[in-house]
Amino acid sequence: MSTLLDAAGITFAYGQAAVLRDVALSLAPGEIVALLGPNGSGKSTLIQVLLGHLRGKGTIQWEGRPLRSWRRRDLARRIAYLPQSPGVQPQQTVLDTLRLGRAPYWQAFGVESPRDMEVVGEISSLLSLDGLLGRRMDEVSGGQRQRVFLGRCLVQEPRAMLLDEPNTYLDLRHQVEIGQLLRKLAAEKSLAILMASHDLNLAATFADRLVLLHNGAIAASGTAEEVLQSEILSRVYEVPMERIDRPGATPAVLPRV
Repeated sequence: MSTLLDAAGITFAYGQAAVLRDVALSLAPGEIVALLGPNGSGKSTLIQVLLGHLRGKGTIQWEGRPLRSWRRRDLARRIAYLPQSPGVQPQQTVLDTLRLGRAPYWQAFGVESPRDMEVVGEISSLLSLDGLLGRRMDEVSGGQRQRVFLGRCLVQEPRAMLLDEPNTYLDLRHQVEIGQLLRKLAAEKSLAILMASHDLNLAATFADRLVLLHNGAIAASGTAEEVLQSEILSRVYEVPMERIDRPGATPAVLPRV
C-alpha cells in the first residue's frame, strides 16, 4: 500500500526543551492511526510539525513530495486539520462555519461555485447538521460544535485528516458515532486519518495502528494487541495498568487500583 505521509527523524524543541525525539511515522490511504500518550508527550506538537505549522528537524513527505515544496492552498486541498480548540466567530452560523472548509477551492475574491455548496450540503446531511444550519455557533452545544468542526474538515474533501482530540465535548454515544463515521470514511473514501487521543480503549477500537508517545519519543507502535501491554502503559502513564483480553475483540485496559 502506498503511503500519503512519510516522516522520519522528526525532532523539535521549544528553546532548549526537547519535545519530539527522532519520531518516525507513516500514514496510508484508508488507514486510521491513533496517537496516544499522556499530557506533554508531544502528540499535538507532532501534528503541527507534520502540517508545517511548526518547523522541526527531519524529513516529512506528503504524496512523495517534501512538505516545504507544497503551496499552502494545495496542501489544504489534501489535508484537513482539527485542532484541540478550533477558532470560530460566535456569531457565525453553522452553515457559515461549514462553508469555510471550502476556502482552498474558492475562486478569486472568495467566489463560491455550485460544487462548493453541493459538498457542504452532502457533509451537513452526513453529520445530521441540517437542522442546525441557521443556528449561531454560540447557540449550539459543545458536542454539536465539535461535529460542525469535523464537518468543516470534511468539506475540504481531503485525502487525509489530522485530528487533535476529536472527541472533545462528546458524550460516549457521540464518541462512538464519530468513531464509526471515521471508520466508514476511511473504508469507503480511502481517507487517511491521524488522530491524537487520550482514550486508550476507544482509540484501540477504531484505529488500525496505535503510536504511543512518551517524553517525545515513540514508546510503542503497532496493533492494539502489541501496544496495549500492561508493562508499557504502566511505565508511560506512571500508574499500574491492567489489560483485559476479550475473545474476538480488541483488548481493554484500565488502571489497577
